[in-house]
Amino acid sequence: MDSGGQQQTAERSSRPTHRRELARFLRAHREQVSPHEAGVPVGPRRRTPGLRREEVAQLAGVGLTWYTWLEQGRQINVSTQVLDAVSGVLRLGSAERWHLYRLAQVPGVPMPPQMPEEVPADAVRVLDQLDPNPACIYNARYDLIANNETYACMFPWVVSSDGIERNLVWRVAMAGEDVRPINPELFGRLVANLRARYAEHIGEPSWESFIEQLSGTSELFRRAWARQEVRGPGPQFKQFRCPPVGLIRLNTLSYSIDATASLRMIVHVPETSADAERMHQLREIGGVQLD
Repeated sequence: MDSGGQQQTAERSSRPTHRRELARFLRAHREQVSPHEAGVPVGPRRRTPGLRREEVAQLAGVGLTWYTWLEQGRQINVSTQVLDAVSGVLRLGSAERWHLYRLAQVPGVPMPPQMPEEVPADAVRVLDQLDPNPACIYNARYDLIANNETYACMFPWVVSSDGIERNLVWRVAMAGEDVRPINPELFGRLVANLRARYAEHIGEPSWESFIEQLSGTSELFRRAWARQEVRGPGPQFKQFRCPPVGLIRLNTLSYSIDATASLRMIVHVPETSADAERMHQLREIGGVQLD
């Protein structure tokens, strides 16, 4: 079988899984839109906190049966125009809308090219040049692929680990409060970024087992994953407790790496000169002592 035939076979085999995820995604977001936000009158006997299926269908201008089948994950034809109408009713952002396209496997929506995930030598040199700012490279699943020395000093609990312990989502989900970022909303954003990447890997055994293992082990992750939130990469503000030197506040930016499938470089920049000084002290000490 040629490569084109193999790709078509893989796409057909992944459809049931994509449709199950599509059903969960639509239900979760329908339940999050209040009738008041959508301009729907609320009667005295209403029990549903969010919108009903018939309300979504009416507001989107589609048939109730069609929308019901879509939310049930049935194999029906969809278009970007109809999904855009549903997205508007559910108040989906751009990242969530693109996620919806991927789950629905809409014909004509470009899929990401399949490229290797080897770290280019130039990217490793850039990591080293960014010192003393902590910088690293993660893949789509947030496995740590490479890092510079300052990153190793700040996050030795990830850098020194192997296997699943070297995954950022896993480590933050399983860590105590002394290791997690102080900003409580950051983990939700991390999981929302993971879900956006997951749409490109639905049905892959390594991804499915990873999500299953996390869901079965971490209540924190299970709650965040069930919210069906989707976000793309973007700048963030983070705060970390580093016992030898105190609180370090960082602004982070992420950059895609050319010629790779999904690798991203994350760069951390101190918020103030005092934060930069604490990071310098941390380098001199040689790392954060977590025990």
